Amino acid sequence: MISPELLRRYPFFGLLSDSQLKSIAMLSDEVLLQPGETLFKSDEPADALYFLVEGSVDLHYIVTDRDDPRVYKDFFVGPVNAGEPLGISALVEPYRYTATAVAGAACRLVRIDAAGLRTMCAASAELAAVLMKHTAQAAMSRLHEARVQLAAARL
Repeated sequence: MISPELLRRYPFFGLLSDSQLKSIAMLSDEVLLQPGETLFKSDEPADALYFLVEGSVDLHYIVTDRDDPRVYKDFFVGPVNAGEPLGISALVEPYRYTATAVAGAACRLVRIDAAGLRTMCAASAELAAVLMKHTAQAAMSRLHEARVQLAAARL
């Protein structure tokens, strides 16, 4: 468990009540990563939602050949900076990560158990609405970053 005050720092949780923050804090713990460590891989079950407290995490999109999985191409999608969520697939069906997250520097993260968070959302439409609004905002921001990189690559 972490302090609810740590969650309160993030706009993602800004509209939640004290009791909701406490419940989420009970589902949470701290994770430390060293540079180069992988937090999660693309297509793995999304079992946690993360918030970067310190450090940086790089997101990669890995394309694998259908016929020979040993043949793949790794595309850098962009960095996740302190205060930002990652692993947002934990809140969106089919609950599988869509990118690979690798520590770009030593990191401290908050890890929130996805199953418990989804259970809380099922019990509270208000909580679900707030979290999905912020999840959609994070997804749109990442989509914008990917489009900028794609446009730059075509120039």
